Amino acid sequence: MRIGVLALAVVLAVPLGGCTRAGYYLQSARGQLDLLSRRVAIEKLIEDPETSNELRDRLVTVNAIREFASAELGLPDNRSYRGYADLERAYVVWNVFAAPEFSVEPESWCFPIVGCVTYRGYFKEHSAQKFAAQLAADGLDVYVAGIAAYSTLGRFADPVLNTMLSGDDLYLAGLIFHELSHQLFYIKDATEFNESFAMLIEEEGVRRWLVHNENEQAWDGWLARRVRAEQFNQIVSLARENLMALYATDIDPAQMRAEKQLVMAQLKKSHERLRTQWGGHSSYEGWFAGPLNNAQLSSVATYTLLVPALRVLLSQSANDLAIFYQRVQEIGALPVEEREQILQKLGARSGH
Repeated sequence: MRIGVLALAVVLAVPLGGCTRAGYYLQSARGQLDLLSRRVAIEKLIEDPETSNELRDRLVTVNAIREFASAELGLPDNRSYRGYADLERAYVVWNVFAAPEFSVEPESWCFPIVGCVTYRGYFKEHSAQKFAAQLAADGLDVYVAGIAAYSTLGRFADPVLNTMLSGDDLYLAGLIFHELSHQLFYIKDATEFNESFAMLIEEEGVRRWLVHNENEQAWDGWLARRVRAEQFNQIVSLARENLMALYATDIDPAQMRAEKQLVMAQLKKSHERLRTQWGGHSSYEGWFAGPLNNAQLSSVATYTLLVPALRVLLSQSANDLAIFYQRVQEIGALPVEEREQILQKLGARSGH
């Protein structure tokens, strides 16, 4: 998922013992409660004369997107994204990623309900940086990333956040469709399946939203943005593969460290080539601004692998989302091996 989900675990779970673990749960619970305390009904803000015209216009659009999500896409009709919260900061949480110096496999942390995830989220940046420093002191590569959006998978009435309004209306529509799809369908410890499903609903939802608003000319621009994201994922994935091969060798640590930096330098050159291809613009400049490490590469997950297979399934469902959702639920309930076999067959039919 593109956003943090740990509040679901930490607010509902019983602490598992230990001061460090208890402290993490406490900061998460406090952060979630603060977020909910700031929530105001969108309708109330629209009617409030003190609301700025810019915010009012965005919230009117949010309402239209939210109604479309349930009425036309069959996504959950609940209180999520019907409220707004201004957190008075740029990010809702900061996620900490970590990996060994000579491994591309990220560290993971396991929690009730959501299962194991490859990051730990903090509502305060200084807390995230403190935890990252502890991991770095143990010799791990670490990376801290600000996250603009946040979800509890429907356990609470998730509001639209000020941090979510930094993108345009299509970004916002895709985000709401994506997160509501997780409320409709989510399997513990099946990240790739969950995310591919959500990515497909995001894609199909935006396409139908544009048709509904007779703005189909914007579709090509939105797809181009998706293609750029996929190209970014590809160069990061290639770098990870090269590092994996390097770390499997038995060369001495000093030489391995030097070779690692060469791979990172090549990744930066690949981004510069893409930047030229994109006309000199890149939304990834900040990501490449500092030194790169294994943890930063591990923060980029490719969640589109099963999208082609699910597109075939949607087509086989006559593009009827209700039928498609039922088929996804049936496949998701199967044992892992059987599920993967079906998805592989569907993927083969897609030509990918």
